[in-house]
Amino acid sequence: MTRLKRQIMDADGIRRAITRIAHEIVERNKGTENVVLVGVKSRGIPLAYRLARLVEKIEGIKPPVGFIDITPYRDDLLYNDLVQGKENAAVFPLDISEKVVVLVDDVLYTGRSARAAMEALMERGRPFFIQLAVLVDRGHRELPIRPDFVGKNVPTSRHESIEVCLEEIDEVDEVLIVEDNKEERFS
Repeated sequence: MTRLKRQIMDADGIRRAITRIAHEIVERNKGTENVVLVGVKSRGIPLAYRLARLVEKIEGIKPPVGFIDITPYRDDLLYNDLVQGKENAAVFPLDISEKVVVLVDDVLYTGRSARAAMEALMERGRPFFIQLAVLVDRGHRELPIRPDFVGKNVPTSRHESIEVCLEEIDEVDEVLIVEDNKEERFS
């Protein structure tokens, strides 16, 4: 089945969105004291590092950056898979206790990844506050989760998906909306 792609953000659009999010993080938290950024594997990690560099330009202080692998916390895996993989899901190199943790991810969809990330964080400490920053919010929430910082809201149908490409991983910065070819789907 052919998948149709349409670019909804180019490199400049991503840069502007991340710059705006960096300013909003600084403004909302009245600076960056006690703020740490935690990127959700995989594309949330380079986004967190980009945000940290931008925050440093704004505030003169680069916030610590860590990462987390939420795979063992997903609710669509078997219990034994979850228990066995948790030792590998780590936040490095951060102590998150009593910190403002900004979770950074590329796309917010159902909210299940954000829920898994919060569960993983809570097993590693007790943050003072958790905020969520996403490059794209595409809607269709299944859980009552709302991002604090959004680069772009993109209403989608359930037949579409969002594909984020980042220079650090994909050698290009762009966000695509991908949909099934309707003509082929019904033939």
